[in-house]
Amino acid sequence: MAGLRERKKEQTRSAIQREALRLIAAADYDVTTCEQIAAAAGVSPATLFRYFATKEDIVLADGYDPMIAAAVIARPSRETPLTAVRRGFADSLAAVYATDLEVIRQRTALVLSVPALRARSREQLDSLVSYLADALAERTGLPRTAVEIEVAASACAAAIGVAVTRWAGSGGSLPEHVDEALAGLRALTTAGR
Repeated sequence: MAGLRERKKEQTRSAIQREALRLIAAADYDVTTCEQIAAAAGVSPATLFRYFATKEDIVLADGYDPMIAAAVIARPSRETPLTAVRRGFADSLAAVYATDLEVIRQRTALVLSVPALRARSREQLDSLVSYLADALAERTGLPRTAVEIEVAASACAAAIGVAVTRWAGSGGSLPEHVDEALAGLRALTTAGR
């Protein structure tokens, strides 16, 4: 159970992000300043920058990657690596989808419409690749730097990126889009066998 200090930190972090998304929706990403976000969240600019290094980070930071990796590692050992990623991601997404859906929707729309966020989101994708590679290495016993691990982690992260983009464009259920994308990746790797 998280201590009081950790809960207060998470509340402050959430308040900053919530107010940033509200202000950006009311005005525009480019004209919304970090000072305005800090004031709306009831914190100083210095406090804001202790939580988020940049304005892009305020929109993009979510803390999901460690949760996804832990869910992949926790899957039964009899599952193939791709199945573990698919089901681990489904487990993780189910945990946040109901409570964070609107935030995920807002963040995704911003990433797709703001060039600075789109560029920065590629770095976030690199973070997911890194966490997935760690999880897959732990599951398989292969070295973290093995080409199979790096390729699998990159392919899974790319499939998830495609799913999020398709969801943003067509709506529907994000978990279903993610599951379809990861199933498609698995189907392609076993085609012709």
